[in-house]
Amino acid sequence: MKNSIYSSVTTFILIFAFAISVNGQDNKREFYQLKTYFLKDANQEKVVDTYLKDAYLPALKRTGIENVGVFKPIPKEDADALKIYVLIPFNSLDQFLKLDHMLAQDKSYVSAGANYINAKHDNAPYERISSTLMKAFSEMPVMEASKVTGPRKDRVYELRSYESATEAIYQNKVDMFNIGGEVELFESLGFNAVFYAEVISGDRMPNLMYMTTFENMESRDAHWDAFRTAPKWLKLKVDPNYQNNVSKSDILLLYPTAYSGY
Repeated sequence: MKNSIYSSVTTFILIFAFAISVNGQDNKREFYQLKTYFLKDANQEKVVDTYLKDAYLPALKRTGIENVGVFKPIPKEDADALKIYVLIPFNSLDQFLKLDHMLAQDKSYVSAGANYINAKHDNAPYERISSTLMKAFSEMPVMEASKVTGPRKDRVYELRSYESATEAIYQNKVDMFNIGGEVELFESLGFNAVFYAEVISGDRMPNLMYMTTFENMESRDAHWDAFRTAPKWLKLKVDPNYQNNVSKSDILLLYPTAYSGY
């Protein structure tokens, strides 16, 4: 009887210790908000650019939020409406939830962003804003600002979204990145990833998103050629444990603005 009790207590302690360890690791994972501004013309683009550069990003820095990325689509003939993408890292959901209140108390922000903040209903600075909230993968729990060099107009920041048919299948794709070694493969091939994350709130769920960065389009194409022919990927893509786990993929090719954090 005593041995049985001892065994039960020992098992409980081990399980409790494991739970603490897992939660501790989970707490280290950052959260990201991707804000997309939909714009109708160059005038709105100028207003939002000025607001982000002179008011929003400086205010975020004053709250302790660094490495905020601001990106625009690489021009193409069949380009959609004008857009600006803002990627904001948070060390916790609490920091995310308190941000608007903190900004409202920041007199410098309110002053510098007055034209945007106090815009009239018939002269709005944008058409709409969409927001996606994400949680970093366990294999890359913290954002790493890109160290890619060269002219910003030539850089390629590739933002990908992978949708899955169901929540369970989506989790399988997340596992493919973390447990299967896809994140490790990207790292070994020098893809200069900024983040990998699970989307926890957005309009395309279930899905994950990640961003890789390159000096130019030639570098981007060469890296993907190396990925597609890498022995590890050739083995991973036929692994029976990771089949049919992406139902749709979206690829956005972006470049960083002059005032982007990286």
